[in-house]
Amino acid sequence: MKAKTEPKALLRQIALIQQMERGKLCRMGVGSYYNHQTWEKGHNVVRYVARERMAEVQKAIAGYQQYLKLTQAYADEIIRRTRQAQAAPASSRRRQRRK
Repeated sequence: MKAKTEPKALLRQIALIQQMERGKLCRMGVGSYYNHQTWEKGHNVVRYVARERMAEVQKAIAGYQQYLKLTQAYADEIIRRTRQAQAAPASSRRRQRRK
């Protein structure tokens, strides 16, 4: 992702994410289930996911990872702009004279 992406474009990309899920998916031995592990309210929570739903949960986890990347890029861009505005020399900030 580019360092100088427009914040509005990042927000539009975030809005397009339709499914999100935190955590990770782990295969359970030889069975037909997967562990979906998340950290909620200070505890590790495990849910069992049937093989048929695995792709759906993986897509939701990928959506959350994309969300994290985009929000980090958004914050980075806003911070960069804030610092750039604060670093502007005083001479570039002209006072308007009263007549």
